[in-house]
Amino acid sequence: MSNCAILTSFLPANAITYSSSKCFTHHLDTRRSFHFGFHSVPRKLEVPSAKKQLSESETQKTDDKYLLSTKKEPEAEGLDLGWLPAFPHVLVASMSNFLFGYHIGVMNGPIVSIARELGFEGNSILEGLVVSIFIAGAFIGSIGSGSLIDNLGCRRTIQIDTIPLILGAILSAQAHSMDEILWGRFLVGLGIGVNTVLVPIYISEVAPTRYRGSLGSLCQIGTCLGIIASLFLGIPSENDPHWWRMMLYVASAPGFFLTLGMQFVVDSPRWLCKVGRVDDAKAVIGNLWGKSEVDKSIEEFQLVMKDARSDFESSWFDLLEEPHTRVAFIGGALFLLQQFAGINGVLYFSSLTFQDVGITSGALASLYVGFTNFAGALFASYLIGKQGRQKLLIGSYLGMAASMLLIIFGISYPLDEPLSHDLSILGTLMYIFCFALGAGPVTGLIIPELSSTRTRGKIMGFSLSVHWVCNFLVGLFFLELVDKFGIAPVYASFGGVSVLSAVFAKYFIVETKGRSLEEIEMALNPNFSGLWGF
Repeated sequence: MSNCAILTSFLPANAITYSSSKCFTHHLDTRRSFHFGFHSVPRKLEVPSAKKQLSESETQKTDDKYLLSTKKEPEAEGLDLGWLPAFPHVLVASMSNFLFGYHIGVMNGPIVSIARELGFEGNSILEGLVVSIFIAGAFIGSIGSGSLIDNLGCRRTIQIDTIPLILGAILSAQAHSMDEILWGRFLVGLGIGVNTVLVPIYISEVAPTRYRGSLGSLCQIGTCLGIIASLFLGIPSENDPHWWRMMLYVASAPGFFLTLGMQFVVDSPRWLCKVGRVDDAKAVIGNLWGKSEVDKSIEEFQLVMKDARSDFESSWFDLLEEPHTRVAFIGGALFLLQQFAGINGVLYFSSLTFQDVGITSGALASLYVGFTNFAGALFASYLIGKQGRQKLLIGSYLGMAASMLLIIFGISYPLDEPLSHDLSILGTLMYIFCFALGAGPVTGLIIPELSSTRTRGKIMGFSLSVHWVCNFLVGLFFLELVDKFGIAPVYASFGGVSVLSAVFAKYFIVETKGRSLEEIEMALNPNFSGLWGF
């Protein structure tokens, strides 16, 4: 596989910053109030209510420790449909991740046909450039996304972001020169970079607290489905050298559906409250979270916003202040560890591993990997709301380390050749499953949950820019390191980083399951409390 193979690693949280402004009445129109005909479903058990409004004098450590350490979610009894009103909105937004996954997989098979038709066949540098220019665009998109979110909100920004996605896909499909395919891939990368920040943010802002983790995992599921769809659609490319153009034309279609669909979803209630549209925010909360949540949630929003500065847009310099500096460090470190734990290298080398056991079709090998990734993402959507983020992250990385040991054993100490190949296949699939179980979805989800209302977009953008840089570096040097040291030592280093990542999660990650974003921010903000809870 190529550099693009790694990009399956997201899922990610929420971004809204605060600007104090006078609240005014602005009624929701029918298009944005009753979007999908779903309203909050009565539940037997409600999420534990947030603490009553805290004054500046009520910032004892014991209260905050209660918020982050001792507060328990009640177990659901009977049929729980509290997630249903928010689900259509989340589903539409996750179409962006389907596009993300599709563009990851779309170049895996046809790159040889593209190179032959456009005249750079055999030039590995140019072939790599067609793949890596996507990452360059994604890096720029991630960095620039924070300001768009601050001013336009997630819903409108996602709609605008479909423009480079659609244009890039069409330009790539019609390319008759190297320059055209490069510009097309760059535009697609630009759009993907913005979306990888926006979508997890939007989902976390819209989802009820109790279901934020499970609904947030739809990012990963959407990415997996996009990859699988591109691999299935790419099967004819093995016999038709011009089929790649059809694949890229198809890539533009979800962008049109996303633009239309986002017209009918709600804006984040936190962003609406921030820009002064409190009545709109109340309507969204009532429809998606339940009428009983309206007053409490608005009270929490305004309490947290009261502590933020009054200018509308956050600044990158805000990340130099505590607690934002620490959250930015955690976000960057999590994505750095995620990438250097080797997912890119394992996905690339998996095709060779499958060839050793007689699976010579690259598309078939990729499908095995894609379905394993998808199964892990589905399992994560169930566990993330029950076991919590920290446990899932630690278990995921420990499972990845164990998988690396299994692969190394199969490579270095073969009892017989068939058994060695079987152990390598088993270890590879175990690694991918464990990654999709926690390291993939939880990393993108936990960072915005720990971020403040004001800096959430900037911290998420910074963290994902670290992801793209590390993604590029691992893809660039992986084969060179394998040629120089051999696959076993390189995989051993991946296992070591996985263990280090589990230790990092143990000591630097605060459990956020069952807490509203405002509860988390109040507990971590020194203006409310000096306790970080690490």
